[in-house]
Amino acid sequence: MSITRHNWTKDEIIAIYNKPMMDLLYEAASIHREHHDPNVVQVSTLLSIKTGGCPEDCGYCPQAARYHTEIEGNDLMSVSQVKAQALRAKSNGSSRVCMGAAWRNVKDGPEFDQVLEMVRTINKLEMEVCCTLGMITENQAHRLAEAGLYAYNHNLDTSEEYYKEVISTRGFEDRLQTIANVRKTNVTVCSGGIIGMGESIDDRAGMLVALSTLNPQPESVPINALVAVEGTPLEEEKPVEIWEMIRMVATSRIIMPETQVRLSAGRMNMSREGQAMCFFAGANSIFAGDKLLTTPNPDVNEDMKMFEMLGLNPQKAFTKVSQPQTVEASDSQFAPLGEKPKWSRPEHKIERNLEASTKGKS
Repeated sequence: MSITRHNWTKDEIIAIYNKPMMDLLYEAASIHREHHDPNVVQVSTLLSIKTGGCPEDCGYCPQAARYHTEIEGNDLMSVSQVKAQALRAKSNGSSRVCMGAAWRNVKDGPEFDQVLEMVRTINKLEMEVCCTLGMITENQAHRLAEAGLYAYNHNLDTSEEYYKEVISTRGFEDRLQTIANVRKTNVTVCSGGIIGMGESIDDRAGMLVALSTLNPQPESVPINALVAVEGTPLEEEKPVEIWEMIRMVATSRIIMPETQVRLSAGRMNMSREGQAMCFFAGANSIFAGDKLLTTPNPDVNEDMKMFEMLGLNPQKAFTKVSQPQTVEASDSQFAPLGEKPKWSRPEHKIERNLEASTKGKS
């Protein structure tokens, strides 16, 4: 039985990543079968509850207000709208709804209260609820946990070193602090990153070091292939090859044996055969639905056809961790504190980000 380690080094991870493909697949598939049912895949639906207008300068993101993309922004959705979307997702085989809001960080007030009510509503539908809302404080994490949140997503994006080449408006340490705040509750952690942003294999390994040395390791690790969107600083990046995704999934599976590895953004460019190889290599979670926040994703019916072809079954809700209890707002033990945490703003210059912010201006 493989043992979960929390002391992986970058050199060890690079050596695994660069193994001959057949050896890498065999090792990853063997470890996967030790810890998971290889014929079960967790299906999540990602819902953008507040789109566009983000003040950050993440080089990959079309929702950044400073870039000139074709994204149409929208205000925070209503609880009833979210409930309708969750019911639709459940009928299509999803066991989890992930709600994303284009915020830098959570601020106490009516909008956060509305999100908490969304969490309560979806948890009562017997579905796992995940949120990605930016940086959060310990108190805000407790309020989400009380509402019935199952998971909180906060991606590291890339290695600490390459992070500075992609984002200047927040620091890598803030990502780790938010994860630490979530860990002070019973909410599970979802954290991964993106490949194809111009990073090196060394950077990919660095990101996996940061994730795998967390104790405990994240319960879910999304592996995203960059979807290069016109108007963003990374619009000219070449598409990620399927072999890179397979190697990234397999390496993640070997060093994080109990984690659910999610095949996330970029599946539109992957063949069924390529996705099957990723599942064999240890991926056991996907996002379903025709859109991932703002970028295209395979149609859910196509995914179900693929599942049938491969003999895969959607994972039932609360298989890995039991369902959280929902505490109503009137019974909450954690009041809003109106906090104003000093999240970092490095504000160093990233030339391609600056160029993209001025491009297209009249």
